[in-house]
Formats: sequence, structure tokens, C-alpha cells
Amino acid sequence: MPTALITGITGQDGSYLAELLLAKGYRVIGMVRRSSTTAFERIAHILDRLEFVSADLLDQHSLVDAVREYQPDEIYNLAAQSFVGTSWTQPVLTGEFTGLGVTRMLEAAKKAAPGARFYQASSSEMFGKVVETPQRESTPFYPRSPYGVAKVYGHWITVNYRESFGMYAVSGILFNHESPRRGLEFVSRKVTDGVARIKLGLQSELRLGNLDSRRDWGFAGDYVEAMWLMLQQPTPDDYVVGMGVTRSVRELCELAFQAAGLDYRDHVVQDEKFFRPAEVDLLVADSSKASRVLGWSPKVTFEQLVAMMVEADLARHRSEAR
Repeated sequence: MPTALITGITGQDGSYLAELLLAKGYRVIGMVRRSSTTAFERIAHILDRLEFVSADLLDQHSLVDAVREYQPDEIYNLAAQSFVGTSWTQPVLTGEFTGLGVTRMLEAAKKAAPGARFYQASSSEMFGKVVETPQRESTPFYPRSPYGVAKVYGHWITVNYRESFGMYAVSGILFNHESPRRGLEFVSRKVTDGVARIKLGLQSELRLGNLDSRRDWGFAGDYVEAMWLMLQQPTPDDYVVGMGVTRSVRELCELAFQAAGLDYRDHVVQDEKFFRPAEVDLLVADSSKASRVLGWSPKVTFEQLVAMMVEADLARHRSEAR
């Protein structure tokens, strides 16, 4: 039975990855920060099949202890300050968790389990002000937020440890991936939750920022399979993972409101308060390497994803009302 250690197991990606690994017969260890407010909602249905260790990306000693105790075969570093908007108001904290936290995890692996295979959650936000379209593994980075900058650091330090110490360390450059488990602060979930609330008469309008911003959106459940596949290859390498199709926030709104029998133009209000200081206007993935080497391909379409999220939010609000 292989052992996997997941940081960020209580998040969207961590929950889907834990499900996948359990289905494959892994012993799954979730690393959580010691806190009285840790939210386990996303993994409540598999809680009795998981083990947990208390550690913190800001505390090197706790990470070394956790890795030494469980001796994982695979380490998935998904924990981060992951919201771009917050990175503007908390840039130093974002750098500590999302950038230096990667170094601390790599150091822990190098010291306590040097044979472990290490996955780093890189991000399409590293491409930022894109210099070529679509974006592939060789595309230069031009991050446009403290979050993107921190992710670039995390990405390159992973490459550095791989090349300097011979570690099996890879980075998955994942483009936007969503699900009913996505945090409410992210625009995809803000839209689908807003649609559900409007449909049920709980609010009348939805205020959003740049409706013309374009993203490459896919289903998180598909993308965690790519993470696992990266660690099964004979040699470590980095991969771009995405749908290869770009959609605007406006298109997202149109589909989401249609799924509830509504017209987005009757409810969506553009509000400058939600514009970023520096916008990322166009991200679209070239996942041909992941397709060729990993044999990975997405199964859920954008249309299916949006309908799934609207349906889940409607069901949740109806249940809460009852």
C-alpha cells in the first residue's frame, strides 16, 4: 500500500485527490494546520478513511517531523494562500505560504524522505501578461499579482531541487479548474452561487469585475488525475494541464444563468471595485505534452461543469432553507 501525504487536503483539489488516491489503494495522510476552525466539509464523506498530521508551511521543524513520521512515497504540495485577490492585500503572507512554503516542503522531503516523489501545484497565473498564446511548458512567465509571483518562485525552486539534488520533483502548471467544492470567493463559484441565490429569491443582482477577462476553465476532478499521472512517470518533468479553450467571464455568466432559466443581463452588474490592480486578460493552455506523455485528457466539458455547479448550489440553498 503506497503512502501519500497531501498538504491542503481540506481544499478543493485536496479533496478530489484524496478520493482518487483512496480508490487506487493508497494510505492517505492529510497535513493540516493546528486550528480550531479547520473546515473538513469537502472531505467529510471520506474522513474515516484518512489520517491526519498537524504541521504548518511556516514551520520547518513541523514539516520535517511529519515527513519523517509517515515516510510517504508521494508528497502532493497543494497548500497555499490560493486566492489572487487576497494576495494584493496580504502579499507578504502570500509569499510565505505560496513561495517559501514550497522550499520548506522540499527541504523536509530532502532531509526526511529523499526517495519520495514530490508534486508542486504550479499555476497558469505564472504566465500572467502572456507573451505567447496558447501557453506551454516553455512559455516565459510574466506574473501579474503577488500570488503569481509567489507561484513562480515555488515553481523554480522545485526545478532547482530536482536538478541540484536529483529529487523526483515535478510541477503541474494547472489552468483554472473548478467544481461545486470551489471556494465562494472565486469568480466561477461566485457566479454559480449567485445564480442559485437569485433563482431562489435570496438576492436580486450579482456584482462582478471584468466580464471580458478570459480563462481556460476545467473540472478539478479531472485535473487531480493529471497530478497523480505526473508522479507515475519514469523521469520527473513539468506539465501544463488545461482544456485548451478560452471562455470569458461573460460566457460563464450566460451559461450559468441559462442553467437556471434566467438571463444574466437582467442581474449582472459590473463593479470597478472587483477589478484587479493588474489584469490577466487571456490564459489558454497547450496540454499536448500532458496528452502525449501522460495519456491525460479532460472528461467534463465547460458546459457540463457550469451546469453541475449551478445544480449543486441550488440543491445546497434549498437544503439550507428546509
